[in-house]
Amino acid sequence: MSWFVTGTDTGVGKTYFSSLLIRALREARVDAVGYKPVCCGDRDDAVALSEASAGLDIDTVNPVHLQAPVAPQVAAMLSNMEINPSSLVASFKLLEKEHQKVVVEGAGGWRVPLVEGYDMADLATDLALPVIVVVGNRLGALNHTILTVEDIRASDLEVAGLVINNLQEEQDTAAITNKGVIEKLTGAPIIAEIIHGQDFVDVEPFL
Repeated sequence: MSWFVTGTDTGVGKTYFSSLLIRALREARVDAVGYKPVCCGDRDDAVALSEASAGLDIDTVNPVHLQAPVAPQVAAMLSNMEINPSSLVASFKLLEKEHQKVVVEGAGGWRVPLVEGYDMADLATDLALPVIVVVGNRLGALNHTILTVEDIRASDLEVAGLVINNLQEEQDTAAITNKGVIEKLTGAPIIAEIIHGQDFVDVEPFL
């Protein structure tokens, strides 16, 4: 099984978690690799996934790199090009044929636009993968998570689970209480919690 990793927002730790998961799977002797269909701005996310994937060629990990640090549709317009969703799906299928598991990381949040009339949710639907939602554990996370989970289900996709990523070492009241209610509010299981600075993830739920 492969997964599509989305987040409740940009900057919530999708790449951090995805890299930890790939490394954990590979340490468990599972041939897992990362796939970042689109990068905007720097290519740090793709580099991290490439390194976690035992040095898989970065252009294979990330077939579309756009220079502007904005939403993919806008970045493509600024570069006078258009993203081809069919090509992104085809690149994934090649990886899936060659490896046991592919961890696909979206860009930004769930509904980030790629081209007119087609967004990240549409790409996940075309890939037909269960979705892991990385939750940036901070004030506002409950609302963002509920909306994201509801929209994933509206797309007839499976929510594989939530990953609670603690963005700061010291947790405020919101961060402390989020974990206690988020499963009940969303109906989605917490499959991992990452403490700030943690450099591993329990691989058992992903085998």
